[in-house]
Amino acid sequence: MDYVEAFRDIKQINAIKKYLKNHSERDLLFFVIGINTGLRINEILEIKVCDVLDEKGSIKNFFSLPAYDHHPEKQIYLNAKAKSALSHYLETSKLQSDDYLFVSPKTKKPITRQQAHRIIHQAVDALGIDGRFGASSMRKTFGFHAYKQGVALSLIQKYYHHSTPSETLKYLGISKDEGIQTVIDVNL
Repeated sequence: MDYVEAFRDIKQINAIKKYLKNHSERDLLFFVIGINTGLRINEILEIKVCDVLDEKGSIKNFFSLPAYDHHPEKQIYLNAKAKSALSHYLETSKLQSDDYLFVSPKTKKPITRQQAHRIIHQAVDALGIDGRFGASSMRKTFGFHAYKQGVALSLIQKYYHHSTPSETLKYLGISKDEGIQTVIDVNL
């Protein structure tokens, strides 16, 4: 797989959201979930409607991903932007509780990894964004912006299951010499 980079520019992220909103609510949700949860593509594609809704039909604050391979069960937080996109998508789609969130209309199964990559590539190409981007850019974007906002590198490293801080920095495309200004906004 080719190396891809994080979306560092908030203006580019917003432009991609706008493009995807005009193209497909499903694809917009895919991007919003990807950049706001830092999940792997295979984890995103396996999410079902029932995973994100409670018994009353409200969107959960957290949902669980089952353990697999060497990865333990994981609690995923849905922030306000993810919940808003989910709410809008679920209101406008005709998905049932057991349906995959990112369902292919042709197969009724989740979209493929190839389709996930195509969604990002088409948006980036249409907007003329330079760089090497793909579906994995969403996961890297989450980590990059978490780091920039003051989340400890050790927490990001643990979230990604990396063995060293330097592995995490390399994954995020951050060099030790890079002067990233961290903003810790408590916003009390």
